[in-house]
Amino acid sequence: MTLTLPPAEAARELVEPVLREAVGHLDPRIARVARYHFGWTDGDGRPRAAGGKALRPTLAVLSARAAGADLDRCLPAAAAVELVHAFSLLHDDVMDDDPVRRHHPAAWTVFGRAQAILCGNALFALALELLLEQGTPGYAAAARALNRATLSLIAGQTLDLEFQDRDDVTREECLLMSRHKTASLLACACSIGVTAAEGPAALAEALDAFGTEAGLAFQLTDDLLGIWGRPEVTGKPVLADLRTRKKSLPVVAALTSRTGAGRRLAEVLAMPGELTEADLRDAAHLVEQAGGRAWAELEARRRLDAAARCLDAADMPADVRAEFRNIARFITSRDH
Repeated sequence: MTLTLPPAEAARELVEPVLREAVGHLDPRIARVARYHFGWTDGDGRPRAAGGKALRPTLAVLSARAAGADLDRCLPAAAAVELVHAFSLLHDDVMDDDPVRRHHPAAWTVFGRAQAILCGNALFALALELLLEQGTPGYAAAARALNRATLSLIAGQTLDLEFQDRDDVTREECLLMSRHKTASLLACACSIGVTAAEGPAALAEALDAFGTEAGLAFQLTDDLLGIWGRPEVTGKPVLADLRTRKKSLPVVAALTSRTGAGRRLAEVLAMPGELTEADLRDAAHLVEQAGGRAWAELEARRRLDAAARCLDAADMPADVRAEFRNIARFITSRDH
């Protein structure tokens, strides 16, 4: 099969039918929540244009192409990674009380917290079912890899929740949390196509390493957007992460900077009650003044360079390597 569309659009067109068929096997009440969460329907079940960047399915499809595999053979793997990603977002929104997802009310605000949690659980189980029913050694290995990535993701979310109640979080701990919560699943997406197709282990390892570094760069960029991003880009209110006093990477870098600005930032974030718009603007300025923004931007570039070196070391077609590079640049150059 030859891709003629831009990679993300092509992956969405290839993988979405597999996702829709899989979701169709769920209990109808859970499937209704899943279809809404994927952006296929509104709260009343009416069709709507799907959202999302299809980043992980795109990476999984590219992974299969890197191994020279038939793309039809890799689609269940690409769909399974997206199912796990959807599961994680459903649970994240509940745990973080985030009311908006992709410019629409989050699923828990429409169907309730319990239904959103149950839907997330179902999507995770569905992902493993989709892999295991393929019945090949490659897909059994892919199921194990996805399960390991999910356990890592959950460990990262546990750390993220723990950080909310601590005032001594270090940059190293925050990077470790991001490696677990974000980079582990992205790394799995980058290598799962090779694994499912029973391609070279060295290629899977190189792409996993690429995904880890690119995933950290992605999280750093996302954290920058969480403070300085425009709502039309992020789908969330301006200064959203400061509003919730999230221990994001730029914030932690500022808090641990041992600067006057860092100490004043800690005082602002420790203020009781809801922060005012003036407080939020002041906090954003203090993060920047304490060097948190500059450090996050530099670290994102450093991780992107490391990801590129992983690609250089991998044996794959030149056009696939170029597409991996383009995606890495895209996810770290969104407007902030």
